Amino acid sequence: MRMAFELQMVAAAVLIGLVHLVWAAAAAQPQRGLKWNAGPRDEPIVLTGVAGRLERAFTNFRETFPFFAALVVVDYLGGRLGDLTAYGAALYVAARALYIPLYALGVPYLRSLVWVASMVGILALLSALVV
Repeated sequence: MRMAFELQMVAAAVLIGLVHLVWAAAAAQPQRGLKWNAGPRDEPIVLTGVAGRLERAFTNFRETFPFFAALVVVDYLGGRLGDLTAYGAALYVAARALYIPLYALGVPYLRSLVWVASMVGILALLSALVV
């Protein structure tokens, strides 16, 4: 039995999330230092530059991913998979993959358009429930 494309896209989005996590942590390490990372982290450290942008990009991913994953599961369990959900899931994943380097490089307007594209993907998954 072959896994539904939309579920494969959830797995791809999880991989994107792991890339976010590792890249953001690696970029933050020089600013935070081993002592802070190993300690209780009571005092927040405001990250700057690429490290700060990667942290904010990862926060943004964590804000959108639950909606994406939940909608894929609901569409799947509700028997609503089709072209709309496939395109929506692919659009979300592609946009989220592009978002990381665009944010890391500080690209202002294109990054926002890519974010909007990821939201269109989520809206496509949502609209499949009512079409």
